[in-house]
Amino acid sequence: MRTYILPSLKLTLVLIIVCSVLYPLLISAIGKFTHDDGAGVKAYEHGLVVGYENVGQKFIADTYFQGRPSAVDYNAAGSAGSNKGPSNPDYLKIVQERIDTFLIHNPGIKKSEIPSDLVTASGSGLDPHISIQAAKVQVPRIAKLRNRTEKEIYQLIDKVKEEPMLSVFGPERINVLKLNIALNTL
Repeated sequence: MRTYILPSLKLTLVLIIVCSVLYPLLISAIGKFTHDDGAGVKAYEHGLVVGYENVGQKFIADTYFQGRPSAVDYNAAGSAGSNKGPSNPDYLKIVQERIDTFLIHNPGIKKSEIPSDLVTASGSGLDPHISIQAAKVQVPRIAKLRNRTEKEIYQLIDKVKEEPMLSVFGPERINVLKLNIALNTL
């Protein structure tokens, strides 16, 4: 019995030190070499911090682009998905409610035109990006409410869109906070 317990305790102690002390220190040190010392990329408007570019935020007003729904109500203290599968009746009900809400706020849009990223939450619940299609489907509403032409809003989307990493990995996307800040400058 002693031959198994002592090595198990030693291994447990080593893993506690590695996983609970050394690894977090390493990740923290790496974060210090990033923009803003690992504290997140702050977004500014008129010299004031209005949010973080790498964390999704809730925009309620119809005059702004809406981002992805959040399973954690955009609480960055703890990210999480809903953990409900696509055949779960509760999940399907939530998605249908999001579709109905979107259609109310975006008259003239058909259900089939709604991109999935506008009605489904990301795995973290804090995704700051939407697809180009998700931004473009909201243009008629925003142009009308802001008394702008749709062409102006489309040009703004083209100006703010982010290319795939290394021009290869992933799709083009839009950071919703950056887009809404640029929208305020029109």
